[in-house]
Amino acid sequence: MALAPAIAPRRSSPPRDLTSAQPAPSQTKYHPNFDQECKTGQMRLSSWRLLLFSVLTLIMSIILPTLYKTNPLLLSTLRNKFITTATTTVTTTNNLFFRQTHKMTTFHHPSHPSIPITLPDGLTKDQLLSFHPFTSWLSTLTTSLTSQSTTPSHPFSPNPYTLRSVKIQSFDLFGHRVGFLKLVADVKNDKNETLPGAVFLRGPSVAMLVMLIPDDGKDEEERYVLLTVQPRVAAGSLEFVELPAGMVDEDGEFVGTAAREIEEELGIRIEERELRNLSEMALGEEGGGQGLGRGVYPSPGACDEFIPIFMHERRVPRDTLKEWEGKLTGLREHGENISLKLVKMGDLWRVGGRDGKTLAAVALWEGLRREGRV
Repeated sequence: MALAPAIAPRRSSPPRDLTSAQPAPSQTKYHPNFDQECKTGQMRLSSWRLLLFSVLTLIMSIILPTLYKTNPLLLSTLRNKFITTATTTVTTTNNLFFRQTHKMTTFHHPSHPSIPITLPDGLTKDQLLSFHPFTSWLSTLTTSLTSQSTTPSHPFSPNPYTLRSVKIQSFDLFGHRVGFLKLVADVKNDKNETLPGAVFLRGPSVAMLVMLIPDDGKDEEERYVLLTVQPRVAAGSLEFVELPAGMVDEDGEFVGTAAREIEEELGIRIEERELRNLSEMALGEEGGGQGLGRGVYPSPGACDEFIPIFMHERRVPRDTLKEWEGKLTGLREHGENISLKLVKMGDLWRVGGRDGKTLAAVALWEGLRREGRV
C-alpha cells in the first residue's frame, strides 16, 4: 500500500510579469553619494579604532606599574591580550585603507599568455604595453629563461627558473606615456627557489666622451675632456661630476640622442657621422649575446638602464679651452643647471671616479687605443 507523502506538495503561485512589475519608489532610490559615504564611514570607524588603541595605551601605561607589584602573572596575561588586540586593530585599519586607495587589475600578456600581469590603479594595459623598456625587458628575460632548457651546459638547466607573474607597483607618467616603472617579478623554480625580482625600468641612455686637442701641435698626447657638474638629487649631490649623458627617446635613436645632448649640455654642434660608438666597437655587432643592450649596465641588480658610450674628438685653439671651463649650459625649462668642467685625459679616472659612465669610458677608450682602433 502506497504511503501518503508526509508534506503536501506546495502550490505554485501564478507567474509574475517581471517586465511590467514596478517596485515602489523607495526601493529604487539610490543616493548619488552612497559609495563615498560608505567609504567615509569605514574610515571614521578606522579612526575610532586608532583612537581607542591610543586611549588603551595611555591607561595601560598608568596602571601597569601598580599591577606589576600586586600580580605579575596577571600582568603578563593582560599584556599578551593587549598586544594581540592592538596588532589586529592596526592591521585591519591598514588593510582597509589599502583596499580603498589601491585598485589592482590583472591581465595576461598577449605574447606570453602564461604570465599574469597586475596593474595599479591609474595605469592601463595599453600604456604598459606601449612602454618600450617594459616590452624589451620582458623579451630579454624570457629569452634568457628559455636558454636554460635549450642549452644543456646552462648552470640552471637541472632546475630551470620560470617567470610566474609580474606585479607593477608604481609608475611615473611623462605626459600621457609611461616614463618610469617599478615592478616585482616572481621568478622561481620547481624547488620554490626564487631570484631577486625588484626592478626599476627607465630604458637606455647615452653618454658622450668629448675630447678636445689643442691645435698648436705641441703634444699629441695632450687631451682634455669635457665633464658636466650638475645637481643629482638621487645621489644627494648638487655638484655631481660626470660625463654628459641623456635618456634615449621613444624612437630609440642612440646616435641622434648623443649628438643632441652634446649640443644641449656642451654647446657644441656635432654631426652624427662624427660620433664613434665605443661600446659597439668593443662588444661587436652581437653585443655579447643574451639579447642584452650594447652598453654598460651601471646597476643591473635593480635597473634595466644600459648606456652606450660615444666618443668625439676635435682640435680647437688653445685659447678656446678656457672658454669652456665653468660655462653654464643645459635647458633651464627642463630643470637643467649645468656647468662645464675641463679635465686632462690623464686625470679623468680620478676626477670622475664616482661616475660609472666616466670609468667605463676610460676603460673602453684605453682598451681600444691599445688595439690601435681609436
